[in-house]
Amino acid sequence: MRFVWAVVAFVLATVLIGAGIAQRTVFMGPSSQQMQVKIEEPAPFVLMDGDVLRARPGAQTLLLRGEGEIFAAYGRTADLKAWLADSDYNQVSLDKAGRPTVKAVAATVADEPAEGEEQPVEGEAPADDTAGRNPAGSDLWLDSFSEKDALIADNMQLPEGMSVLIAHDGTQDAPDNIVVSWPLDTSTPWAGPLMAAGAAALLAGLVMYVLGIRHQRRGRGPRRKGPGPMPATEPIELAAIPPAEREAIEAPVGEPKESDATGHSDDDKEPEARTSMRAPRSTRLRRMLALPALGLTAVLAAGCSADSWPQFGAASPTPSPTPTVIAPENQKPPAVTEAQAARILQEVSSTLVEADTALDLELAKTRLDGAALAARGTEYALRTALPETPVPAAIPTEDIEVVLPEATDRWPRTVLLLSKSTADETVPPAILTMTQQDPWSNYKVTNIAEMQASSKVPDLAAPWLGTSIVPTDSAFLSMAPGEVAAAFADVVDVGEQSASYGMFDELSLNLATSIRDSRQAVVQNLIDNNAAATAQTAFDIVPSDSAPVSMTTLDSGAIVAVSLIDKETVTPTSGDAVIRFGDNAQAKALTGATESAKGVETTYEFQLFFAVPAQSSTEQIRLLAARQDILSVQVIK
Repeated sequence: MRFVWAVVAFVLATVLIGAGIAQRTVFMGPSSQQMQVKIEEPAPFVLMDGDVLRARPGAQTLLLRGEGEIFAAYGRTADLKAWLADSDYNQVSLDKAGRPTVKAVAATVADEPAEGEEQPVEGEAPADDTAGRNPAGSDLWLDSFSEKDALIADNMQLPEGMSVLIAHDGTQDAPDNIVVSWPLDTSTPWAGPLMAAGAAALLAGLVMYVLGIRHQRRGRGPRRKGPGPMPATEPIELAAIPPAEREAIEAPVGEPKESDATGHSDDDKEPEARTSMRAPRSTRLRRMLALPALGLTAVLAAGCSADSWPQFGAASPTPSPTPTVIAPENQKPPAVTEAQAARILQEVSSTLVEADTALDLELAKTRLDGAALAARGTEYALRTALPETPVPAAIPTEDIEVVLPEATDRWPRTVLLLSKSTADETVPPAILTMTQQDPWSNYKVTNIAEMQASSKVPDLAAPWLGTSIVPTDSAFLSMAPGEVAAAFADVVDVGEQSASYGMFDELSLNLATSIRDSRQAVVQNLIDNNAAATAQTAFDIVPSDSAPVSMTTLDSGAIVAVSLIDKETVTPTSGDAVIRFGDNAQAKALTGATESAKGVETTYEFQLFFAVPAQSSTEQIRLLAARQDILSVQVIK
């Protein structure tokens, strides 16, 4: 009966294991669902709406094939349309039946907007010839991908309001072999239990089979028929037996038997012989049990993946409460995301390092503008004439503490950043503003300064919310942004006599004092060189032509970035006197002269960041960061 149960267990194990394996092989469906997009009339660009990628649930995979370098990027739909305003492109969207449709969109061209006029999101591009613009390297994209001949962008999960741009280099037609793929659920939760149950049935069958064999071997089986009754015995006549045989018969019963040379009798050897005969049977039994164990291990290993087992008790995480932030009505999107800002800053820093190394001002112009660019131009001129002049410190990018983008869907757009260096603690944190003039331009640094050690940045809006630009004549601050530079210049010139003296904090007043001290050092230098009677000095600090950049803080104040021009003039008081530059290597390098009969004018630039409180606040205007650069040294003619 044991053999019958063993056969039943083997059959059951075969069925269960076969069913489990079949679920993972022949019965398993496709792992993904695909949608082909057909482009009938090629164009340089393809704009794929996010609705196409979200047509099916799950992570989206974009598959592109074509000849040459293939480029794909995603970003806000409005931004992509603004960038494509001057180009022909194909727009892919979904119809009511959920099928992809392709619509050809022609370029719209208009006149150049007037200076200071904002460019609308879906506005018209300037009238210049911009055909063949390469989309690679634009700061407008949230992320981009590039591969040769074939591009696979997987694990995409574009939210509402996002789209994808597809192109080569902007001159040749965009790839027309476009496939969107979504994963399908291929889990087989019963495959594992079926194979495990089959393994258990197989093990039970093997046990039944081994027990049946042992039971059969231990049984005596059918016995043979006996030989019948023994014949009657009669007395033996010992006299008729030969003497040698008679001695053997007459030996005492307890006499020991003959032993071999080792002293062991045949009876002593018998247990050892029996033991040696049983050893091969136990070895064969262990081998028979080892083979099923190996087979069972292989079966269990085949069904150990997580998709092959039911998931019990996989409770979804309980969301933790977070502070509620209510966005204003009609809130515009932030100009950049945190990841986008980090990527842009990294590219800005690496570009400037390359430009500083090669003294390439044209390359620096691609990432600098305004006061920051003017200072760099003088820096390169000095390093060309004086190679020992130190290289400007690179903008730190390791730790970006503040990302404050402007919330807008128009141009120009501004972002404020504060970054620190984690590799070198001697490098001060840098605060800067970047501006993007139009959809086709990259962000450029307009103001940059080093944070003061005791400065604290006011509370700012979250990066995903963004902030607004404060008008230069705003009356909601303790001082209008357009007046901050002039007020600080007045504090520098007249000190405590200034009407704005009490509005600035101690750190601001210390900076003003240091500027006055540097002026006094110039006067003292003339006295020390016995030139005070033949030369005179004049100083003038005024706001630069660059408009201030003001961004709102959470306490209804603003961070205001301004730049000032400080001019220092030394002129002779006698027609016979000349102004000699002496040990002033910078003046010699920038003028190409060693003296001047009419005098010399040195121009410095200050880039300052202030925290200006709200009009109802009793706080003072706090200095956050400062930077001084030499702009020029000119001989008066």
